[in-house]
Amino acid sequence: MQHATQVEILKELMQQLDEGRNIDAGVQYRMPTTAYVCPEVAEQERQAFFRDHPQLIGLSGDLPEPGSFLTMDDFGIPILATRDKAGVFHAFLNACRHRSVKVAADSRGRKSVFMCPFHSWSYANTGDLLTIPDEEHFGAIDKSCNGLIELPAVEQGGLLWVHPNVNGTLDVEDLLGAELAAELASHDVSRHKYVGEKTIEMNLNWKFANDTFGETYHFKKLHKDTLGQLYYGNNLHLKEFGRHHRFVTANYGIDTMRDMPESEWHIARGTFVLYHLFPNIQFLADPNSATLIRIYPDGDNPGRSTTRISFYYTEEALAAIEADRATNDAEMDVYNRESDAVFGVEAAMEVFYSTVEREDYVMGEMQQRAAETGMLKEIIFGRNEPALHHFHQNYREALNQPPLEPVS
Repeated sequence: MQHATQVEILKELMQQLDEGRNIDAGVQYRMPTTAYVCPEVAEQERQAFFRDHPQLIGLSGDLPEPGSFLTMDDFGIPILATRDKAGVFHAFLNACRHRSVKVAADSRGRKSVFMCPFHSWSYANTGDLLTIPDEEHFGAIDKSCNGLIELPAVEQGGLLWVHPNVNGTLDVEDLLGAELAAELASHDVSRHKYVGEKTIEMNLNWKFANDTFGETYHFKKLHKDTLGQLYYGNNLHLKEFGRHHRFVTANYGIDTMRDMPESEWHIARGTFVLYHLFPNIQFLADPNSATLIRIYPDGDNPGRSTTRISFYYTEEALAAIEADRATNDAEMDVYNRESDAVFGVEAAMEVFYSTVEREDYVMGEMQQRAAETGMLKEIIFGRNEPALHHFHQNYREALNQPPLEPVS
C-alpha cells in the first residue's frame, strides 16, 4: 500500500477517534432473513459463486518448493494444486481418468508422481499420464490426451487462483481491478510461509459468517474481554474496489504515531487491514504476516458453513518468534507494540478461537436459529455498517435479486 494512502487512512481514523464518531453510510437497510435459510438461494450461490467463479485457494507459500502439492474439496469440486519442477503452479481435477478416483488424498505434502489407489495409474505433477499397469490387458490408451484434467490457474502477487470450471475465464486483474491488484501485490505476500491452519465448522450460513467481518460496532460489546482490549471499535475506513473492499480499523497502537513525523507512520502499527475479496474471502496482510480466511457454504445445509483460516509468516518474523521463545519473552509480543505487531502461531490461532469461534460465530448460530423459525422476517444493517451494505448489495446484484430496501 502506498505510504500516502496509509497516512490518509490513519488521519481519518485518528479524526474519528478524536471526534467520537464512526463511519456513516447515511442509510440503514432491511436484510431479509430468507437469504440465510432458503435452499433454492443456497443452490444459486453455490453455482454462481463457488463453481462458476474464480477461487482464491491459498498463497504462494502453500506450495513452497517444486514438488509441493495441496488438495481441497471446499467448493464441491475436488482440486489438486501442484508446483512442478520448474516452479510452475498447476491446478487439476483430483480424479483419475480411468475410474475418477482421487489420485491425491493428503491435504498437502511433496510428491512428483501421484498414483491412483484403485488401479495404480500414475500422473506427473504436471498432470501428464505416466503409466498404466498391465496396459496390454487393459488396452491401448493415448497418454498424451488422458492426463489429469487441468483447470485455469494463475499465480499472481503471491496469491494462488483457480477457476473450478475447466472452461472458465481467469484474469486476476480483470477480477480484482487494476488498483486493487496493484495494492495487494504491494504487500509482497510471496515471501510469506504457510505455518498452520484452523478450521471452524458451525451451524451458521456462510453469509452470517462473512458478516462477522463487516463492522466494528460490536468490538467493545461482544469482544470486551478479548479483541476489545486491543482495538478501539466504532471506527472504520472503508474503500470499495468494485465488488471487493478494504476495511481498516484502529488499535491502540495508532496513538504512538501521533507524536511521530508522518514519514515514519506505518499502517500495520496502529490498525488491521482487512480485504474482502468477493464473494467469500477475508484477507489480512502486513509486512510480517498474512491471514487468509476462506468461508464456504455446506453443500447440503444452508444453515451450516466451514471457515478455513490459514496463517503465514515471513522468514524474518519466524526467526523473531523463535528468538523470543528462546529468551522467554512474552509469547504474545514478538516485537513491542511500537513496532510491527507479530504474534506467535499459537497466539494467532487462539485469537481466532477466542473471538471468532467462541464469540462471533456463537452469535451467528443464534442468528441462524432465529432466521430458521420463519418469524423474524428481516434484520437491519445500520448506517455504521457500510461494509455489510456493500457485500450484500453486490451478491444480490450478482444473483439478479432486488437490492436491499432502505429503512424509511
